Amino acid sequence: MSGGALAGLKVLDFSTLLPGPMATLFLAEAGAEVIKIERPGRGDEMRSYTPGWGEDSVNFHMLNRGKKSIALDLKDAAARDRLRPLLAEADVLVEQFRPGVMDRLGLGYDALAALNPGLIYCSITGYGQDGPSRDEAGHDLNYIGRAGLLALGPGPAEAPTLPPALIADIAGGTWPAVANILLALQARAQTGRGCRLDIAMAEGIFPFLYWALGELQATGRAPAPGGALVTGGSPRYRLYPAACGRLIAVAALEQKFWDAFTAAIGLDPGLADDAADPAATIAGVAAILAARPAADWAPILAAADCCCTVVATLDEALQDPHFRARGLFAAGLEHPGGSGVALPMPVAPAF
Repeated sequence: MSGGALAGLKVLDFSTLLPGPMATLFLAEAGAEVIKIERPGRGDEMRSYTPGWGEDSVNFHMLNRGKKSIALDLKDAAARDRLRPLLAEADVLVEQFRPGVMDRLGLGYDALAALNPGLIYCSITGYGQDGPSRDEAGHDLNYIGRAGLLALGPGPAEAPTLPPALIADIAGGTWPAVANILLALQARAQTGRGCRLDIAMAEGIFPFLYWALGELQATGRAPAPGGALVTGGSPRYRLYPAACGRLIAVAALEQKFWDAFTAAIGLDPGLADDAADPAATIAGVAAILAARPAADWAPILAAADCCCTVVATLDEALQDPHFRARGLFAAGLEHPGGSGVALPMPVAPAF
């Protein structure tokens, strides 16, 4: 497919930081022309983050590869007028301001839909365009906390654990935005009309809680913190330290995998029935795995084919022969100070 599946599509990106820029990166990777509208001077806030990579941050380079950029003061009416030709021909607009900001600038959906009826106008916010919390400030941690996700596995109260990923930004913002933009393009192909998309990052978290919602509705009780099957309540799905301090990811949920795992590590048969005394089984597995370094366990667990692996460092993941064989890191990223690896995006090679 020459130029990508979205070749010929023009996207105006008014967003900054992470959710919107990653969404438009996906569109750019699929061939769309993405034009960032940045404020004069500092531009996108992500440019000033650390660590730097040339004149801008490495984060900015990773998220804005292949895009064009225009510096424009949106508070200046004359500057907004210069934007009108682009607004009139754009297919998609992505913005990430608080509700009402684009309307006050004369760039709200109603005004632009009158100019360009085919425009797909995607707004990404924390809590959506309406409702009592629409104007509240927030970041990823607030959104996943508000949606109940953090309470399910926060770690010990004296040392609570932060998730190592910006879940709401990406899973609640970026991917719902991408999916709905693509749905809107399909609908426009049938009707010729664009639409307004209201993406609320906090709301996008609830699909990740399907199992917890199910348990609450079926039993009347929400899962205890760290006590559910996939949050540490089962011996079969936990992180166990090896003698060297590295972690073993045990995910032997199904009985056949659990049997293979317990046999491979030599667990006392009396503890293999993990329903009898889960705490005793956890302690037994932990003691065995802590007796040898991860380098010893890796081949044993691989031979057992039991869904148990040594947790890789990021350096190791980048050198993983499987990911390398699939070309995950084949795309380069050029910047004024040198070159690196482009952020892998889940766009199928055909598109």
